[in-house]
Amino acid sequence: MKKILIATGGSGGHVIPSLSIYDALKEEFEIHIATDLRGSRYINNKKYNYSLIDVPNIFSNLFLFPYNLIKFSSSIFRSYKYLRSNNFNTLISTGGYMSLPLCIASKLLNIKIYIFEPNSVLGRTNKFTLNFSKKIICYDKNLKGISGKFLNKIYLIKPLIRKEIYQYKKNEKKVLDDPKKILIIGGSQGAKFFDEYITKLIVKLSKIQNIKVLQQVINTKSKNNIKDLYQKNLIDHEIFDFDEKLLIKAVTCDLAITRSGASSIAELSYLNIPFVAIPFPYAKDNHQYYNAKFYENNQCCWLVMQKDINENNFLNLLAKILKDQDEYFLKKKKLLELTKENTWENNKSKLTGLINEN
Repeated sequence: MKKILIATGGSGGHVIPSLSIYDALKEEFEIHIATDLRGSRYINNKKYNYSLIDVPNIFSNLFLFPYNLIKFSSSIFRSYKYLRSNNFNTLISTGGYMSLPLCIASKLLNIKIYIFEPNSVLGRTNKFTLNFSKKIICYDKNLKGISGKFLNKIYLIKPLIRKEIYQYKKNEKKVLDDPKKILIIGGSQGAKFFDEYITKLIVKLSKIQNIKVLQQVINTKSKNNIKDLYQKNLIDHEIFDFDEKLLIKAVTCDLAITRSGASSIAELSYLNIPFVAIPFPYAKDNHQYYNAKFYENNQCCWLVMQKDINENNFLNLLAKILKDQDEYFLKKKKLLELTKENTWENNKSKLTGLINEN
């Protein structure tokens, strides 16, 4: 039996897809995950076998660069020992600097390497690792940032989401009843804009629309402030931080306002929840913009740049979406068309077939 290590870490955007890969392959292969401390908070240790590997971000502080470089070099050596002692013969990397030592060590050990890129722009670690990997698993045939000489390494699958999401019934509402249920997903990056500005706009929206709000808020102080504000304005609401069951709870929502991390918008799309995407403007290589642009090009979402948002135009957009519903239901129709071939079994078969090729 092949023994596979999935290297992941950092944000939920890296870790959550790795859990789906784990679930898709665990019946046929022996699977283990290596992650960092940040990534471990997204992993249920009762469901997944994982090890912690500390990898410094060598560019996080220029003054500490020499020290971090030494630590990074040491992590390559520790990764080499870890891979060799556990007899892994395949590595799947979901990108991020945490995975790089394991990728380099795998190359030294002649371990077969696959990389996974859920975004529409090739990440920097994946761009480096692509030089010695067998395939890059991705969703977008027009992946940006990939050299022409590596186009033959692209292995397309449908957006891979959590297994339980596939098992849940899609939102098939034909009528928007009152109250309109709005889901707000600010994520961990650039959440302050959502916590402060978008929250204030939602309060103003509540004066002209009967709404209920389900909102992700990471910061404890912000959470208390938002609760107080919603209570003061008599807005029915539920506030949460990270919740792996979020979108299952939120499937009855009518509209989402969200950053455009690949996993979040893939799950919203599969559940047939139209969304307004506000890409995080400081994301590396502007990948959140290109993630959302893919869905906008397929008439599945509204794409709004954070720099272009002001009180009037954003309120007008939300009011128009909820009042004049022709465009809203066109988005739902297009989402169904886009995701109709995205099934758990299809993606599981594609991933298993790839690993079994050699």
